[in-house]
Amino acid sequence: IAMEEGLRFAIREGGRTVGAGVVAKIIA
Repeated sequence: IAMEEGLRFAIREGGRTVGAGVVAKIIA
């Protein structure tokens, strides 16, 4: 669930999608 929320947050920002995606991957 946390990963999905993080991805949605990244998509919301739009500009930091890649950065958030990398962070989510590290956390996962």
